[in-house]
Amino acid sequence: MNIQDKVVVVTGGANGIGQAICRRFAAEGARGVVVADLDTERATMVAKEIGGLAVTTNVSSEGDIVRLVAETNDAFGPIDLFCSNAGIFGEAGGAEVPNDAWRQIWDVNVMAHIYAARAVLPGMLARGAGYLLQIASAAGLLTQVGAAPYSVTKHAAVAFAEWLSIAHGDAGIKVSCVCPLGVRTQMLLGPDGERESFLRAGALAPEDVAEAVVAGLADERFLILPHPEVAEYFRRKADDNDRWLRGMRRLNAQVRIDLAGS
Repeated sequence: MNIQDKVVVVTGGANGIGQAICRRFAAEGARGVVVADLDTERATMVAKEIGGLAVTTNVSSEGDIVRLVAETNDAFGPIDLFCSNAGIFGEAGGAEVPNDAWRQIWDVNVMAHIYAARAVLPGMLARGAGYLLQIASAAGLLTQVGAAPYSVTKHAAVAFAEWLSIAHGDAGIKVSCVCPLGVRTQMLLGPDGERESFLRAGALAPEDVAEAVVAGLADERFLILPHPEVAEYFRRKADDNDRWLRGMRRLNAQVRIDLAGS
């Protein structure tokens, strides 16, 4: 897909990767860029900067997604590309994480993608064209040590994107799934930028991810990997899953040691 003259929606567009994608889509000549975010003030700032439209949106609410699509249609016409970018890291831990925390991250990291597809697919299928861009994580192909809710929901997001491509690809619907490792955003670095993480050393700038997104959309690739090494890690996992699990256990143990010493 060439972004020029297209109508695009980006959830979580006020900060981080979403903000960088909004800016890049505008630079690519999109006819309309909708910045959807809970942070109304920052969404408005980004939209004003790029000549787009800000829509306050809670992606865990299907009603908000339906309203977002309606406001976009009213302002610019049918949506060519819907980018489901909004996501949260949630709580660290595994089975002991409280149910409310599991439900919250499931609603934001998974159900929001489903709500978006439900809202835009009928129109896209009627036109025989449309693009769904899902921002997931390398955790959805590999795993996230120390945080089961994040890992599980990102796996689910990748799986749903795969299903959409299989189910609707022959009807003109394109799907891409973006799976970066560390990105220099508040999610990784914390609000003050000082949080330690084993992903920090190789972390990319959000603008690098936006660059990879535009290139991936141009090629209409399903998997967009801003960190090329993720493809090799994924291959190793598939080649020998038990060996990969042993390696991940070692990484998990080292991360625990590092956290205990910090």
